[in-house]
Amino acid sequence: MLLPQEILETQRMIRDQHLDIRTITMGISLRDCCHPDPDECCRLIYNKITALAANLVDVAQEISFKYGIPIINKRIAVTPIALVAESCRLDSYLPLAQTLDRAAGELGINFIGGFSALVHKGFTRGDRILFNSLPESLAGTQRVCASVNLASTRSGINMDAVAEMGRILKKTAALTGDKNGLGCAKLVVFANAPEDNPFMAGAFHGTGEGESVINVGVSGPGVVAAALRQAEGKDFGVVSETIKKAAFKITRMGELVAREASARLGVPFGIVDLSLAPTPARGDSVAHILEEMGLERCGAHGSTAALALLNDAVKKGGAMASSYVGGLSGAFIPVSEDAGMIRAAAEGALTLEKLEAMTCVCSVGLDMIALPGDTPASTLAAIIADEAAIGVINNKTTAVRIIPVPGKKVGDMAEFGGLLGRAPVMGVKNYSSETFIARGGRIPAPLNALRN
Repeated sequence: MLLPQEILETQRMIRDQHLDIRTITMGISLRDCCHPDPDECCRLIYNKITALAANLVDVAQEISFKYGIPIINKRIAVTPIALVAESCRLDSYLPLAQTLDRAAGELGINFIGGFSALVHKGFTRGDRILFNSLPESLAGTQRVCASVNLASTRSGINMDAVAEMGRILKKTAALTGDKNGLGCAKLVVFANAPEDNPFMAGAFHGTGEGESVINVGVSGPGVVAAALRQAEGKDFGVVSETIKKAAFKITRMGELVAREASARLGVPFGIVDLSLAPTPARGDSVAHILEEMGLERCGAHGSTAALALLNDAVKKGGAMASSYVGGLSGAFIPVSEDAGMIRAAAEGALTLEKLEAMTCVCSVGLDMIALPGDTPASTLAAIIADEAAIGVINNKTTAVRIIPVPGKKVGDMAEFGGLLGRAPVMGVKNYSSETFIARGGRIPAPLNALRN
């Protein structure tokens, strides 16, 4: 039973500190939609998605009205399309991407994720077709998000896939050059991808998941920052406890919404992902949390330590609030989507190298970073390889969502709009990685993979 003061406190968090349910994401298995006839496969996919998720948007709006809790996004994640479409007689999966886009549009969904392939140990025919389809599919749809898992602690890094992703990013950016390479913002490259992540653009419905599931992503950077203002001058033990208590409250709200949505939709409750996902709005910034700890600007020496404390405390607080915390759960550092990160990058306090160091301790990795449009494909691939190595060696999820913005150079500003925000174009090393990337093959799994 909620006490009156707890209700008032939650209302204050929503009103003044940007607390929200960032997404309700329905995971849907498409494994029974496989068919050699492409038209029949597309028909089965469309019918299943629109049937299972027919009431998703309405239910989310009803819950939001009932509890006064903003629910920002309603999304769907599906089985990786490279698995579903492999039996189809197709040379391009663009028709399937268009089918996903049409279903999402019919339902009023913000994004649909799962135009994905799992290639951490090698390619199948379907994987290669999906890779080749990515640029046109991302450019030719509005709501479809794609992801590729090309590394894991158990298998190492598929460097052939890494090299190919560098070329795909260049082509995708060129095809969406009139929108500052926006297609790349819908494409995530993973190491150790989770199967139950509700956040885009990396959401897909893993093969270990059930027929359908409801996953909820909660976000409240403003709540944590406000709590820390009450702990000014206190030691780091107090800081950690303060963050844990805030994370607990945020997660409990997510659990409430997830279980209500599950009951109304008749779909099992999966997980609550407590990831502090910022927005460009003032007061909704992970960078500002780090600055509340005493850093003059995010990116200053000490930023990695501050982020490590934040990520750990968020996970501990969330784990005490729900038995089903999952997905990524921690802190995101997407440059274009965080007002404090944008400022720090524009001022030069935050560099690509510092961001890479910070990804060792955050929930994901290099996220929503604008790079010069003339960055070579081999350099983009090498950035992906570096981030994958962090994930593989440390047995954690890492991801890369970088955007080589056509026609832009270092210091220019790239506008993406909405929650995707804006980002200053950041510099990369001018030294070539081409010979390194051209080696191909697979970087072997580390010794710590041998855990049996």
